[in-house]
Amino acid sequence: MSFKRVVITGLGALTPIGNTLPAYWQGLKNGTSGAAPITKFDTTLFKTKFACEVKNFDPGQFMDRKEARKLDPFTQYAMVVADEAIKHSNLPLSDINPDRVGVIWGSGIGGLLTFQEEVRSFAAGDGTPRFNPFFIPKMIPDLSAGHISIKYGFRGPNFVTVSACASSTNALYDAFTYLRLGKADVIVSGGSEAAVCIAGVGGFNAMKALSERNDSPETASRPYDKSRDGFVLGEGAGALILEEYEHAKKRGAKIYAEVLGGGMSADAYHITAPHPEGAGIIKVMEYALQDAGIRPDQVDYINTHGTSTPLGDIGEIRAIQKVFGSHAYQMNISSTKSMTGHLLGAAGAIEALACVLALNEGIVPPTINHFEDDPDLDAKLNLTFNKAQERRVNIAVSNTFGFGGHNASIVLKKAD
Repeated sequence: MSFKRVVITGLGALTPIGNTLPAYWQGLKNGTSGAAPITKFDTTLFKTKFACEVKNFDPGQFMDRKEARKLDPFTQYAMVVADEAIKHSNLPLSDINPDRVGVIWGSGIGGLLTFQEEVRSFAAGDGTPRFNPFFIPKMIPDLSAGHISIKYGFRGPNFVTVSACASSTNALYDAFTYLRLGKADVIVSGGSEAAVCIAGVGGFNAMKALSERNDSPETASRPYDKSRDGFVLGEGAGALILEEYEHAKKRGAKIYAEVLGGGMSADAYHITAPHPEGAGIIKVMEYALQDAGIRPDQVDYINTHGTSTPLGDIGEIRAIQKVFGSHAYQMNISSTKSMTGHLLGAAGAIEALACVLALNEGIVPPTINHFEDDPDLDAKLNLTFNKAQERRVNIAVSNTFGFGGHNASIVLKKAD
């Protein structure tokens, strides 16, 4: 059978550096840091006192306040960006077949705040199991996709992928796969996360995964810098409307990019540490290029996983050099997590958005907060330090890797 082509026709963003798609892109171009002291809870006793929070977000501006209380923030975020992307795509909701429109979303943790608050309430009581009837529906990750489908009446494929920090790239790749197989005409895809809470920060602190640079939050996320000391927790969401090419063409949709392919692999090594030789990372990029039908020397930009951790950053860069050879020196490479922090299960979505915008605007967003070269990294690589760079970007790759050894990559091409 012949595969169908898949394109991207709508985008939506809610991030620590911008609450809409245009604001997010402005933040990326300007090299804005989204890190600041945490406002959501008292951090007095916490080792890390800062994060990349979504700022000035009021769910009441987007939905009925009574309904908003029935949703965990990660689902609120999903609803907001899905709406922005659907409007951005000019999808004719009254004319399309709802049985052929799906929602495939990603979230690594789901309703962590809901779980935290319900358990705290129970623990403070006398043992009587008084729980909010919306506890479970608010908490489980799949309800993000469920609520989007209910709002719009989309009756196509509907589920949520959970693969830690690779979740939304897996969602995008699944959406791409279902579309190219002809199982749907349109799929709303992306991811959302809202883990900046006591349990999220406390849990990652216990793993010693977070930066503890409390004296300078805005410079704490510093991928590839010699002094990097862990990732900065972020929150937010990104949405992309994936559409079968002929369906998009027939309705006269503006096409922002084409999805050429993707890859998935596992390290099969450790629950949190990356494979020391980057075996799974090498494989996932090889699979992605093979699936996309392109050569390594055709790639112009890689948006890396680049979390600002001592081991992870080195492993990914060495894997890139292994896969791309001498062409690695011709590409732009950057980690937008230096600005947004790490959105966990939503990272792949907002980073895919960064790639699509780079393809359209001819600007590569930077890796900010570079102060000192790491001698273990090749200084001849263009890691797009501190300032955005103009260049023609025809093909971009987005990498995301998650705890558990989950690796996912997706390959995007500039629209014809």
